[in-house]
Amino acid sequence: MALDKGSLKVKIVKEMNGKGMVTEGEFAKAADLAEAIANAVVDEITANAMVVVDAGSSAGSYQVS
Repeated sequence: MALDKGSLKVKIVKEMNGKGMVTEGEFAKAADLAEAIANAVVDEITANAMVVVDAGSSAGSYQVS
């Protein structure tokens, strides 16, 4: 499964709406916050996450992309 900033933003906005936050309108900034959070999470995971396979022919450490 690939990481997708847009998909994560949509999920964060949906959760924010479920908690009563306003994400649309002239003065609403919650969707911008959701986008910033999604971007940071995906960037952090793709920059630093490693998957360790400890057995089999694919044994080793692999970077998440």
